[in-house]
This record gives sequence, C-alpha cells and structure tokens, in this order.
Amino acid sequence: MDPVSTADARQDTALVCELLREFGGWLDRQRGLAPITVHNYRWHAEQFLVALPQPMQTSMSLLDAGTVTAFMVEYCRDRNTNSAKSMARSVRSLLRFAHATGRTSAQLWGAVPSSAGWHLASLPRAAPAAEVERLLEVAARSPLTATSRRDYAILLLLARLGLRRGEVARLRLDDIDWRAGEFTVVGKGDRIERLPLPAEPGEAIVAWLTDGRPDCVTRSVFTTLRPPGRPLSPGAIGHVVGSACRAAGLARIGAHRLRHTLATAMLRAGASLPEVGQVLRHRSARSTAIYAKVDEVALRPLARPWPGATAGVAGSADAARSLARPWPGTRS
Repeated sequence: MDPVSTADARQDTALVCELLREFGGWLDRQRGLAPITVHNYRWHAEQFLVALPQPMQTSMSLLDAGTVTAFMVEYCRDRNTNSAKSMARSVRSLLRFAHATGRTSAQLWGAVPSSAGWHLASLPRAAPAAEVERLLEVAARSPLTATSRRDYAILLLLARLGLRRGEVARLRLDDIDWRAGEFTVVGKGDRIERLPLPAEPGEAIVAWLTDGRPDCVTRSVFTTLRPPGRPLSPGAIGHVVGSACRAAGLARIGAHRLRHTLATAMLRAGASLPEVGQVLRHRSARSTAIYAKVDEVALRPLARPWPGATAGVAGSADAARSLARPWPGTRS
C-alpha cells in the first residue's frame, strides 16, 4: 500500500470529520434542531462527502449541479421515499452551510431533486387495540422488579397519553406537579406543554420512583439500572416496547405506533379530529388530517350505494343478478 495515499486518505477523513463537526454546530445555532436530528443530518451529509473524489476540500470548491444531482439519483436508486427525502433534506442543508461558510461559490441546493411523495397518501399504522391491551396486561402482571415497574410506567405514557419516545426520555422529576396532577412535556422544537397526569400512569410512575429507581444524581425520571442512574435514551425507550412485545408474544410494535393507536381509538370512540390533535399536541390541523382516513363513523355517510342496488334486502339478490354480464363470447 502506498504510504502517501494512506496519509492523504487519513487527512481527508480528518477534514470530513471537522467539516461535519462545524456543520452540526451550524445546524444547532442556525436551525435550532434537536440533537437527534442533527445526528441524522450529519450521517446523511457524511455519505455525500465520502462519495466525493479526494481531496474533499478541492471537490467541494469545484462542486457543480451535475455532481450533486448525479449523487442523489444514484443514492436514491432502490431506496424508499422516506430515505430519499432524508438524504435530500440533509444535502440541501449541507450545501447551504457550504455556501454560507465560503466552501462553495454557487447556490447548489436547488440541484437536489425532490423525491416523489404525496401528503396524506398513507394510512396511520395503528396496532389492533386488543394487542395494545394485552401488551399492558402482561406488563402489569410481570413480577414486581425494578425493571418491570419502570417499563410498565413507560408503556402507559406511550399508550394512554400518546407521548413520543423522545418526550418520555426527556421527562424530568421537576416536570411533574403531583399536587396539581399535571406534568410538563418538552415536545418537538423544544415546545413546552403542560398535560394532565391521569391516575393510572401516575401511580405507575410513583411505584417506579419509590421502589425501583436507583439513587442517582440525574433528574431524569427514567434511568438505567445496570449501570445505575443513567438517563434512558429515546432508543432505549423503543427497546423497552420491543421487549414488552416479546414478553406478550406479540409481533414488534414500534413506540410511535402506540401513538397512532391512541388517536385511532379516540376517533372510533367518537372524538373529533380537533380533539385528537389537542391530545397529540399537533401544531397544525394538517398533521391530524391523516387520521380522517381511519374515522369510519365519519366516512360511512360518504359511501355511495352500489349502482343498481335497492334499499330493500329482499331485492338485493335480484339487483345483483341484474348487474351480472355474460363473459364476452359465451352463451347465456
């Protein structure tokens, strides 16, 4: 192996790492993005940077629209829409950062093609209500250990209140007002909201805090047990749900699907879309509109009768026969 080439590769890797570090700081200061979002942007940006010819600094200064578009077309080949959109967002931000810091002379973010996608094109992936109830029932019946107390409280916050896993992970002891029966949630965009704390999840949290949570310095409500006292990450919250599904003999249910399930159950129980949006703390009615597709009660009056069908049951068979047509070329 050529030692000169090896040294150049190491230097280029160091330059990529330094650029990504600056890019992350820029996203934090200019965009105010959450740490997990900054991490995702940096990961995608790294895929773009390492695809450039060495040395990276020269490639960045000579970057043109054709190179950007060619990378996106190749990367998005055989990838799903969400993956393509994530890469497109990250590369656009990287190119804005590069132009703002003088690394590129042209405004190249317009060269990133948009991936095909339609708003409200999909259905919320709610889990069957019976599976969620079984999940909670098995978790409640588990042997009373510190882990089971913690995990049951987490499951209730996700399933009964529709919290996001990051919101559960960021919950702190000072966020709970026991006298008022309320707690504070730090949601998307560091938005602070005050919510009621129902008795069921409240009692589960008390059981964890009084007979499970280890003595530690951190003020996070949910912590690790081995080693003790470290705040749980959003990923760890997802693992808690996965472990509970295995214990209940269920296929894996993602933490966010519990949020979809709560919204769907509320609609089927007669709640309105604005009420669902209020519980889920959506900023815009557009975010809640996706659930209109699963509101069977509201959609039923919109269904049109089948052409030729009669209102009476007795004539339904005759109506069905009248709609039948012989296959072309056959004798009746």
